[in-house]
Amino acid sequence: MKQSFMPKGYKSALGLYDTQTAIGVIHTVFEKKLSDALNLKRVSAPLIVDPNTGLNDDLNGVERPVSFDIKYSGSDAVVVHSLAKWKRMALDRYGFKSGEGIYTDMNAIRRDEDLDNLHSVYVDQWDWEKVITREQRTTDYLKSTVSSIVKAIYDTQNELLKQYPGLTPAIKSTEVTFVTSQELEDMYPGFTPKQREDAFLKDHPVTFIMQIGGKLKSGQKHDGRAPDYDDWKLNGDILFYNDILDMAFEVSSMGIRVDAESLDYQLNEAGANDRRKYPFHKALLNNELPLTIGGGIGQSRLCMLLLRKAHIGEVQSSIWDEETKKVFSEAGIVLL
Repeated sequence: MKQSFMPKGYKSALGLYDTQTAIGVIHTVFEKKLSDALNLKRVSAPLIVDPNTGLNDDLNGVERPVSFDIKYSGSDAVVVHSLAKWKRMALDRYGFKSGEGIYTDMNAIRRDEDLDNLHSVYVDQWDWEKVITREQRTTDYLKSTVSSIVKAIYDTQNELLKQYPGLTPAIKSTEVTFVTSQELEDMYPGFTPKQREDAFLKDHPVTFIMQIGGKLKSGQKHDGRAPDYDDWKLNGDILFYNDILDMAFEVSSMGIRVDAESLDYQLNEAGANDRRKYPFHKALLNNELPLTIGGGIGQSRLCMLLLRKAHIGEVQSSIWDEETKKVFSEAGIVLL
């Protein structure tokens, strides 16, 4: 079995039928709570983009997008990795003002993704983005937004528990612990980044790890982050302690986005100056796009957490390796 594992004594709290209907409840309730909390409007979003626009998320810079040619236009297209950059262009194009934002269902294919309990080649998330002012590009504003998202997740859980009393709460509190990636390295110098997260989350079950993307004092990064959407000093990940899997469980990557100054610095730092040629990057460097905050919230990840599932394949249909399917099948767990 690749990297997936079966937790000892695991048994799903809901059968297949109830799981599917509960997923619908989570989607309906959470979308409303998120949009109300952050003042977001739902919009349609692309599955594919033109590779020459620079709009696709390059993730860590090594992942290969799924690409194909379009017969009648004579052009190529790539399936999105995420909508991190597209959303900012959309806010400008649609004329959204400060304090207003958008959210959308984002579906992507990440062909180079590892297959384990948390990862699939199929990615589904709520992508959201909001226009902010220059004065709101602060750590305090970032933290306030994180707290609003955590409360929306917690309130969604409570609505779910009313309809499915057989479930137990995955999240016990809305109190968020804020910690930087450098502080984690200082606390656990001999640990890998994932080991640091697991250790910290056991004592701090709702955590936002800040400042991800740049190099730490050790010369290593806590995690990869493309240089052209998040400001590495004003971003982070929302994680919950998952007692089913006994690990830190990331639900959202988000942050205040780069302005012209931070984009210039991060392109140099990442050795990615070739991206300056793309229309998106030119517009940013020329201060032609609105300042924004945004992120992605995993749909299957959130369903997996709130429905107390051990594998992402219990809440989404994808392709799994044969050994993983065999091990979970023998345990009576159906992967979709």
